[in-house]
Amino acid sequence: MTEHPPIRSISFIGLGLIGMSLLRAIKRSPLAIESNILLQGFDPNFTDSDRQRVTELGLEQFIDDKKTLYSADLIILSAPVEVNIALLEEIKMCAPPTTLVSDVSSTKSLIARKACELDLPFIGMHPMAGKEQQGYHESHEELLQGRRVILCDSKGLLSGKKGAFLIELLHSAGCTTLCMNPDEHDRIIAKISHLPQLLSTLLMTYCGDSISKSGPGFATFTRLAGSSWQIWRDIIATNSDNIAEELERFSTELVQLSQEIRRSDLEQLESRFSDANRLYQTLKEVNQQ
Repeated sequence: MTEHPPIRSISFIGLGLIGMSLLRAIKRSPLAIESNILLQGFDPNFTDSDRQRVTELGLEQFIDDKKTLYSADLIILSAPVEVNIALLEEIKMCAPPTTLVSDVSSTKSLIARKACELDLPFIGMHPMAGKEQQGYHESHEELLQGRRVILCDSKGLLSGKKGAFLIELLHSAGCTTLCMNPDEHDRIIAKISHLPQLLSTLLMTYCGDSISKSGPGFATFTRLAGSSWQIWRDIIATNSDNIAEELERFSTELVQLSQEIRRSDLEQLESRFSDANRLYQTLKEVNQQ
């Protein structure tokens, strides 16, 4: 550890579930404690009681002044993705050129492209964690414990001092990291995150007249149906092509499955179950790492 770490202050713009959970995880990390990192933030929707509560949860300073807020060594945008994209213009005007900008949005291509147009030093982050409930009151430092954070870097910033320190800080906070480019991120996440959300939503509405007769299996499968439209509106709007493609591909699989069942192709159905059982074990192993 150098005497003067490259990141000594972090500003969180948006203090909801993921932003506050990440802040709380960083605050208790050995590297942040050793480096005496200042954790400050702002949320335009907060009342005085909200401000008081987030300081009790770990925020050190609630900052209204934009010049002070944007002067941090690292800015983490934690609002809905379209708000985060819009804020980049303001950051370009107000922040020092040395300030590293990041975000925790669920889509990366559009925000990375905008940051590139503005020539901002930008590393996208996507913590692969969450729950259907939203808001800082649902946040917890353990939410990110052992979870993967996908990092999207188009300029080689992760090999620089601040980028390397950010990776070290995430590891110190209990996360693991994985790197990919923004377009690859959006294609993959459309399949493993956005598709499940929409299937859960659709299944809940499709079975709405029968849910009083359902059991715990249905509740487990449709847990994501409780997710907030306020969050998902921006996700869908900024990754619509990839999501639509995955829905179309999945609909083809559903038609094929229905045909196999109609003709009682038990051998093919058994093969599907065997493959799914094997992959489920792999999934459990991945999540235990």
